[in-house]
Amino acid sequence: MTETASSIRPKRPEFRNINAFSDLPSYSLPPAGIVSILHRISGAILFVLMPFIIWMFDTSVSSEFSYARFTHVFSAGIGGVPGWFIKLVALAIIWSYLHHFIAGVRHLWMDINHAVSKEFGRSSALVTLSLGTLLTLVLAAKLFGLY
Repeated sequence: MTETASSIRPKRPEFRNINAFSDLPSYSLPPAGIVSILHRISGAILFVLMPFIIWMFDTSVSSEFSYARFTHVFSAGIGGVPGWFIKLVALAIIWSYLHHFIAGVRHLWMDINHAVSKEFGRSSALVTLSLGTLLTLVLAAKLFGLY
């Protein structure tokens, strides 16, 4: 690298002491970074809500009576928890599963094909975000009885 080439390139800013209130709101995270953070959040949601997932599965397949109780919980609620809140928790599980699965497939695809470029990372992250959101909206419409 010659002296003239380094003098043309502008010096990148250095951030040594980051103020969370003034610096972080102005930072724009790339789509791949958003997918990465959401992948971790969706995994944490799936882990934390695992007892509810196991309860839903067990109650829905045990018997006809337990399935009727399961559907009643989703319509009328249980205890002091209304049915719409149970549906929102189920929707959080649906989104978490869909996003975690799609982001995991994206990551495996990048590992298998060595597709590690900025362009592919951005485009595949946008596909992951849009596909996960679209599928979640379709299943949310079904969950809340719109079709």
